[in-house]
Amino acid sequence: MSASRSAKVRWHYLAALLPAGLFALLAVSLPATAAHQVLRWEIDWVPALGVDLALRLDGLSMLFGLVITAAGAIISVYSGAYLGPHRYAGRYQVLLQSFMLAMLGLVMADNLILLFVFWELTTFTSFLLIGFTHDQSEARESARQALFVTGAGGLAMLAGFVLIGRVAGTYSLTELLSRGDILRQTPLYPAIFILVLAGAFTKSAQFPFHFWLPNAMTAPTPISAFLHSATMVKAGIYLLARLHPVLSGPPAWTITLTSFGALTALTGALLAFGQTDMKRILAYTTLMALGMLTLFLGGTHTAALVAALTFFLVHALYKSALFLVVGILDHETGTRRLDAVRGLARAMPGTAAAAAAAAMSMAGFPLFFGFIGKEIMYDGALSMDFMPGSVTLVAVSANTLMTAVAGILLVRPFLGKPPQGQVPVHEAAAALFAGPLLLGGTGILFGIIPWWVARWLVQPAVHALGHDGPPLAAHLFHGWNMPLLLSIVTLSVGVLCYVGRSVITRFLRRWLAACPLTGDAVYQGALQGVQWSGRLPTGLLQNGSLHRYLFIVMATFVGLGIWRLAAGGQPPIWGGIPSLAYREWLLVGLEAVAVAAVVVTQKRLVAISSLGVVGAGLALIFLMFGAPDVALTQLLVETLTVIIVAVVLLRLPDLQSRECGDRPVRIVDGLLALAAGTVVAVMLLNATTPPLDRDVTAYYEQYSLLAAHGRNIVNVILVDFRALDTLGEITVVALAGLAAFALIRRERHRKGGQKWEP
Repeated sequence: MSASRSAKVRWHYLAALLPAGLFALLAVSLPATAAHQVLRWEIDWVPALGVDLALRLDGLSMLFGLVITAAGAIISVYSGAYLGPHRYAGRYQVLLQSFMLAMLGLVMADNLILLFVFWELTTFTSFLLIGFTHDQSEARESARQALFVTGAGGLAMLAGFVLIGRVAGTYSLTELLSRGDILRQTPLYPAIFILVLAGAFTKSAQFPFHFWLPNAMTAPTPISAFLHSATMVKAGIYLLARLHPVLSGPPAWTITLTSFGALTALTGALLAFGQTDMKRILAYTTLMALGMLTLFLGGTHTAALVAALTFFLVHALYKSALFLVVGILDHETGTRRLDAVRGLARAMPGTAAAAAAAAMSMAGFPLFFGFIGKEIMYDGALSMDFMPGSVTLVAVSANTLMTAVAGILLVRPFLGKPPQGQVPVHEAAAALFAGPLLLGGTGILFGIIPWWVARWLVQPAVHALGHDGPPLAAHLFHGWNMPLLLSIVTLSVGVLCYVGRSVITRFLRRWLAACPLTGDAVYQGALQGVQWSGRLPTGLLQNGSLHRYLFIVMATFVGLGIWRLAAGGQPPIWGGIPSLAYREWLLVGLEAVAVAAVVVTQKRLVAISSLGVVGAGLALIFLMFGAPDVALTQLLVETLTVIIVAVVLLRLPDLQSRECGDRPVRIVDGLLALAAGTVVAVMLLNATTPPLDRDVTAYYEQYSLLAAHGRNIVNVILVDFRALDTLGEITVVALAGLAAFALIRRERHRKGGQKWEP
């Protein structure tokens, strides 16, 4: 391996130091959050709007933060061996670490607006990560789909945050946690609830927004493991958990989260059976997990919240490990199809051990953390305050199917006799299977010492949601009770489902083939509708005719002007013919003659010269009325305009064009021009008729020197009071200049026969 290629591989390992260091910093603070302390860091950002850069570390953010940083470190190391000396290795790690920092900021933000900023950063960076293999059209389309769905939900969520801030009088989460009654009692609660739910449901792929998650599996496997098992899709779950003390309680919260969570869980568990691509199987099982998490967050009892947060940790461990195992199989065998590989355990013992630990935890076998999580889940289901029997049935059904899927993912690739023609394989590099082995081993360790997990991780997180109670009783064996009985039923029926998997698969495929409506179909239909609605006005308004563009603009101006004047009520006061000096009357006459010449002439040179006279006359008007700076600006701009117009007109057809040369068209244009002039004149009369409203003028006169340290009011308005507007105008002009430069350069290279690439 060359020095440059070796440096690209080392870049992945060096990048792992950032999440590893952040994990260590969080671990140092673990005793404080376990003691129910809240650590805050805050600096002013936009104090006028009540927005500050405030971070909050409590039990909930600690739980999510540890998962995010641990997964980030493991996947950074894994990526070094998976991608190797990829030409975009640096870009990959910058995006990966940026996403990790954005997720960490999201779960630690103590301000709703700051949370939204980090939320959008995760949306943007995940878009770039999903579309990392941008040379593939499928990856680009999947990235766009994820961006559209989650981005739209994020905008809705921002509207909900603004309503929360207006009702509660603060954007601070620390203050909001004590003002839940205000939000629950406001008439705006339904709007707040729907808008916040839109953000959470789209981000966490809840039904009916579930379709984007399996499609995002086009990303490289390490990205899928990080985004779609441990981090990004859990952002919506975090939002629901963080706002649980504020928004939970009303029936709308409980019924909606429970119903949609159950529907998502069952949909994901069923659809997992109809797949042959192992990554898509894991994607659908992730939907099942996200649905169960949402379901339990719909509850208000402590047992339901304990179930949600415990299962969050269980799922992060086994699903990340399984994604990485599938990545190893793809890396070593070149395929992710279940029917293409068998009997890999003998050649890949380390990978098989990691897969076994993760799959056994996913199935919920004793001595694994998944077994503890499943019993706690059933205890939470039985304590739900909305249809506990139905919730328990959903949990058992979904977990039963997950047990069968875990068997499929473990038995089919690793056991049995290798098929003829299977490419010989060998064990992956240690950097590849060490990560999933560590995650699987952690699942075993946490299954043996569940009391430690409950004491240091789960209970502080539950306390952060405002639920105080006795210490959690997490043990390997709680005695013979209903949760244990349900676990036994789950494992037994899950084995039967595995044995009869072919029957279930055939049924599901027939059902999917007959299903007339899917999430993808709805998305594509909506996308086509948006495109059609955009093409319709575009075809009418932007058909390439400059004459039509100008006509529509002026007609719109005249229509709006007449409507506004009519709405004003009082007609303008006519003061008679103004008293002007002879030189002013002379200037008016000169302007009128120049305008008439521009309109009636058929000679380009006359039209250009007359246009210059109009602009110069306007500059003289400014000069006569005591605005020499504006006059100078007008003269310079007019000179430049005349030069540009002269250059352009030399390349245009005759002034008497077919499009606007017919007499009826010219008559209509003339009438529109007269109407526009009349509207402008009437507006000016209204604006200059005493008494004048000098509020704005007085404001600028008073504050130009005090606030902006300038005596020239016009300059102060442009540079200080309208600074952002002026910056926007400059940016537009600069971009237009760059675009023109690129087009001219491209044209020159094309004419010169040279190949040019932008």
